[in-house]
Amino acid sequence: MHGYAHDKDNYAKRLRRIEGQVRGLARMIDNDEYCIDVLTQISATTKALQAVALGLLDEHLKHCVSEALTEGGEQAEDKIREASDAIARLVKS
Repeated sequence: MHGYAHDKDNYAKRLRRIEGQVRGLARMIDNDEYCIDVLTQISATTKALQAVALGLLDEHLKHCVSEALTEGGEQAEDKIREASDAIARLVKS
């Protein structure tokens, strides 16, 4: 079971809202909305996705990484490396 399983419905709802935001962005472009208004909405959508990503990362650290650390060994090192790589990807985006 993944660390986010207990909050899966909340994550799904948030992603559906983000999906609606992206569809709204497409409509804004179709309707030739003002550039700055579109950019403002892109920024809001990006922040919403980042919030989901940070929540999932937090769950991963609390559940998957801490469990692996308890077990120790190579699996713990792999989980730490995996989390570090995920953080690096988030920082770059």
